[in-house]
Amino acid sequence: METARVLVAADKFKGSLTAVQVAERVTAGLRRVAPDVRVETLPVADGGDGTVAAAVAAGFERREARVTGPLGDPVTAAYALRDSTAVVEMAEASGLQHLPDGVFAPLTASTYGSGELLRAALEAGATTIVFGVGGSATTDGGAGMLAALGARFLDADGKPVGPGGGGLADLAEADLSGLDPRLADVDLILASDVDNPLTGPKGAPEVYGRQKGASEEDIAVLDAALTHYASVLGPETAALPGAGAAGGIGYGALVALGARFRPGIEVMLDVLGFAPALARATLVITGEGSLDEQTLHGKAPAGVAAAAREAGIEVVAVCGRLALSQEALSGAGIARAYALAELEPDPAVSMAQAGPLLERAAESIARDFLS
Repeated sequence: METARVLVAADKFKGSLTAVQVAERVTAGLRRVAPDVRVETLPVADGGDGTVAAAVAAGFERREARVTGPLGDPVTAAYALRDSTAVVEMAEASGLQHLPDGVFAPLTASTYGSGELLRAALEAGATTIVFGVGGSATTDGGAGMLAALGARFLDADGKPVGPGGGGLADLAEADLSGLDPRLADVDLILASDVDNPLTGPKGAPEVYGRQKGASEEDIAVLDAALTHYASVLGPETAALPGAGAAGGIGYGALVALGARFRPGIEVMLDVLGFAPALARATLVITGEGSLDEQTLHGKAPAGVAAAAREAGIEVVAVCGRLALSQEALSGAGIARAYALAELEPDPAVSMAQAGPLLERAAESIARDFLS
């Protein structure tokens, strides 16, 4: 019988394991039961946090830059570079992870550092930039990012408006003439699993503001300020899919930087070299911390499963918790899911012991699919 060739293409288990660690644990469990199995690992991400790490695991070089964090303090942010392609993750500069515990700044948090990180990629010679957006602490419509790249946002007195989405209420003039000229020659791909518009009931403040500490009053202020901002820069773009991604940074990239929006997992599978790896596989194992309704809407496991199904290759999934029916899994192209919650029902213990539990789940996959 031909030796099985398994491709492990899973995302992180948030709060427990990185995507690289997931791949290592799955491999260890498979080999315990099927020592001769050939395993190839390709950690994946969908444009949100973990995207740079996935690129580095796939052979990109990790680069670092000192940039401005969401509250104005300096932070160290990483991006990934291979040849003339850069993978830039906005959360590295402007993400929730840069806020002290319990401290939010929904009206004033800025994406300025994300613009500085894009500039670092330009200075490194990138002509294609995959801009992964998600996990932001900000709702400023990308104004901070554009300011770092040379734009000016002025009030009625000709002074710069304040940082964050709240300051945009005072916007009288947007001057984009000073934008970094190198941007004109760059293919900037906005990679996100979020297709929301900028404002309104499905917009960035209403849907995502609360997780960034915004009160109901803040949400109303931000929605009005971003609506005003879009009226100055270009209201048509505000309705495009992805404009509301990462607190509206998607809008800034689309309206002023010539970005094109693509679902994050599709872009990342291209960049990471998923197609040739898939062609070598007889079984694919994907997964993430929670397989739920959100998974089906552009998250990494759904993208991996869709590509594998098209190639006629069977897919199974691993996860911390499973909140999808077998029917929903089958519809997504996943034959079966193995949840750590089935091995350890206490969520806290399951998260703390995710590594050993994942190895046990992989042993089960080997018994069920490889023997």
